Amino acid sequence: MLKALVLSGGRATRLRPITHTSAKQLVPVANKPILFYALEAIRDAGIKEVGIVVGHTAEEVKAAVGDGSKWGFSVTYIPQEEPLGLAHAVKIAQQFLKDDKFVMFLGDNLIRDGIADAVNRFEGENSNAHIMLARVNNPQNFGVAEIENDRIIRLVEKPQNPKSDLALVGVYFFDNTVFEAVNAIKPSKRGELEITDAIQYLIDTGRDVRWHIISGWWKDTGRLEDLLEANRLVLESIERRIEGEVDDKSMIDGRVVIEKNAVIKESVVRGPAIIGEGCRIEEAYIGPFTSICSRTSIIGSEIEHSIVMEDSIIDRVGPRIEDSLIGKNVSIIKDDEKPTAYRMMLGDNSQVKLI
Repeated sequence: MLKALVLSGGRATRLRPITHTSAKQLVPVANKPILFYALEAIRDAGIKEVGIVVGHTAEEVKAAVGDGSKWGFSVTYIPQEEPLGLAHAVKIAQQFLKDDKFVMFLGDNLIRDGIADAVNRFEGENSNAHIMLARVNNPQNFGVAEIENDRIIRLVEKPQNPKSDLALVGVYFFDNTVFEAVNAIKPSKRGELEITDAIQYLIDTGRDVRWHIISGWWKDTGRLEDLLEANRLVLESIERRIEGEVDDKSMIDGRVVIEKNAVIKESVVRGPAIIGEGCRIEEAYIGPFTSICSRTSIIGSEIEHSIVMEDSIIDRVGPRIEDSLIGKNVSIIKDDEKPTAYRMMLGDNSQVKLI
């Protein structure tokens, strides 16, 4: 049976200051940690043994995931002292993986259609590796595959002049020949053992490396704009569910989830949107593609296409907040009127006064 190796380390510099205090894989998308989507995809593929590579946010990840029983599999945590590359993560996981085939899943990636079909494909073939590809508009930001005569001939990590628009999706399938590869390659210019170099080694040594292009959407959520886009894509698929309290002066329009113990007063919530458990929304406008996490209060303010994490307060802020990621326990309070627009990414425990 296939095992899974999930990567949940790294520094996430592009999402600072949020990731100064939180693991990037636990930032919520539609009020669920990004990492949980990966774990659900692994569960739905029938995998029962999961190794999670953790770094400096290990305790936070362990507290969120536990022993894996909520997904019906067992979890082994594999510490990575420094983020030295994806191939390094494979290298240090050899004791857990042994000689079993495995899928490596980057914990900050979302794939709409999951991985069950790809798992079945890899288990049914005799290849040494199988990679998932997606067509992208900005291949210079990804590992890119060059294909000739239906064969992968070259993989290049973040090429300046890409020869292909086929990006490597953050899910890889390997047999035990990958350990030969990760032990043979050298660190790249950025000091990391690149998984693209390891796969290239397999290609160059005559191993069978196969591929397919995914049809559904895929998001690497390493940047703010990608995180907000992932939030939008997930919210597109929600169904209307009202469990909280909504007064008769409020309007709930479209596919909106209002979780239990949330209170909506004299407000407009326009879906797709989700209001978490215990939230207070009063004299406010919550626009489309917005996720409000639990125990947050939004009073006399407008917000859309944004993520607000738990235990935060937005009070009498105007004009509208949009395209923003707001951390846990953040307080945004309006004093006087002046500015005409705000765009924010605020870390946990921030306090902002607007004048």
